[in-house]
Amino acid sequence: MRSCARLARWVHLIYLANLLWGPAFDPRSTWVDWALAFGVMAAVVPMYLLAWHRPARARWWCTVPTAVLGAAMTPINSGAAVLFVYAAAFAGVSESRRTALRWFVGLSVLVSLFSVVSIVPMPWRLYGLIPSLVLLWAIGTMQINWVERDRAAAELRSQNARIEHLATLAERERIARDLHDLLGHSLTAIVVRAALTNELIGRDPERARGEAAEIESTARAALTEIRDAVTGWRQASLDAELEAAHHALASLGVDVVVRREKLAIVGSTEHELALALREAVTNVVRHATATTCHIGLKAQEGELQLVIADDGIGGDAPEGNGLSGMRERIAALGGRVQRTGSAGTTLTVAVPLRVAT
Repeated sequence: MRSCARLARWVHLIYLANLLWGPAFDPRSTWVDWALAFGVMAAVVPMYLLAWHRPARARWWCTVPTAVLGAAMTPINSGAAVLFVYAAAFAGVSESRRTALRWFVGLSVLVSLFSVVSIVPMPWRLYGLIPSLVLLWAIGTMQINWVERDRAAAELRSQNARIEHLATLAERERIARDLHDLLGHSLTAIVVRAALTNELIGRDPERARGEAAEIESTARAALTEIRDAVTGWRQASLDAELEAAHHALASLGVDVVVRREKLAIVGSTEHELALALREAVTNVVRHATATTCHIGLKAQEGELQLVIADDGIGGDAPEGNGLSGMRERIAALGGRVQRTGSAGTTLTVAVPLRVAT
């Protein structure tokens, strides 16, 4: 396609042969007329090439000189009116649509003027001027459309590249958040169970072996989840996270109370709620020093609310990456995250029902 376009550009130079009609058919022509015709043709070729390769310079290096040559030659050679067609093509390539149309009007005025002011006899004069008048509008408009199409294509490529860049950044952020959630929860569980196993080795070897098996199982599950998170295949579920939360908290002697309404939840919303539950339970395990943890899931006031409340030390410690990432994910669903730390810690994650179900 591009090679055909380049070939067509060279073919368009053949119209410069119109300059030869005057000397060829005028019995009064001399070698001077032939020299002028060939000289103008030779001068236009580099301007033609420059207009395509350096359109930013085309106005003063191509359009204006070509129009001046046309104005100088057309009164004595009506075939030179083809130069106005080239000037219109140069303007279409290098100018905005509005400016190019102004050029077309000005060039049309010149052609019309030379239909009166010319030494070429009738009707030969009109044979050179009328086709040029029509073609400067047709070819000039065609050039405008081609350039605008190319500009739109270039803009589309630029936008696609930007979208691809933003998508890459978003995917990196997603992987970072997911790895934080996965590793934070899983490593916390492994550390807690490893400490418990260390204490039980001397007192209860059988239970210590059971805890070691749980550590291995948790590590293998974490490895699988990390692989899935990197490839974007992991889909967390509330059932699995509730079970994992019960095991993690129970291993610390924390009583877990779950109240859950049976609701059909959209997969994407359940995924985000499950990750929020994982992060909240990880924080309870790490920081709360709690004896009881209540987990509730209910529909209330047009929202699906996930509430995790413990009776630990509470407080207003600064939020870490986990809670910040949770807020970003829930906000993307049009929801909110609220944390209070007056009597223990209560974390409320709310998502509009119209999104969640």
